[in-house]
Amino acid sequence: MKLIDSFGPNPRVVRMFLAEKGLTLPREEVDLLGGENRQEGYLKRNPGGQLPALELDDGTVIAETAVICEYLEEKHPTPVLIGRTSEERAVARTWQRRVELNITEHIYNGFRYAEGYELFKNRLYCIPEASPGLKAKAQDWLTKLDALIAGRDFICGNELRFVDITLYCCMDFARDVGQPINPELKNIGAWFARMDARPSATSSLHPASAQVKMKG
Repeated sequence: MKLIDSFGPNPRVVRMFLAEKGLTLPREEVDLLGGENRQEGYLKRNPGGQLPALELDDGTVIAETAVICEYLEEKHPTPVLIGRTSEERAVARTWQRRVELNITEHIYNGFRYAEGYELFKNRLYCIPEASPGLKAKAQDWLTKLDALIAGRDFICGNELRFVDITLYCCMDFARDVGQPINPELKNIGAWFARMDARPSATSSLHPASAQVKMKG
């Protein structure tokens, strides 16, 4: 199998997941910033046009970040990044959905409709007037999450899980593009610092990050 890779916070999630697993995959680079992922050649492989994707040996293309990481966890169950038991996995997936539905999707669309509008206006259906509300909704849930993770090292408890990688890559990207981390959220701040100190946080950064001044 190979990872179809690019600059961006979602591709970084998979790279960081792989780093935490100690896995290395062959990679094929697609120019997301140049819009290659919205051209016919890539769309034939992945009609959704998003990145990253995982191409299996039989040519099957898996094209959702969470599904890619779930697949990799099934194939390589240690170290555990989703859960050891059905109960642990259910808890981890509950937090994954909460974070995706209430925080990361709002942060990403808040960026696409505002600071990223020129990049995305001809690629996606953009709603500029929605951006302030989406950013506010994300911050509201981050405030809620700050209280919920009191006394924990990570979102699900005291062990790193996929949801931590998902939120970290999103927030690290967002803080450079108009959505900084609220310094009043002390638990979130401490959690972010723990994530930021992990070797995988550095190794997962795309080489283009320094050039475009965005973490992806």
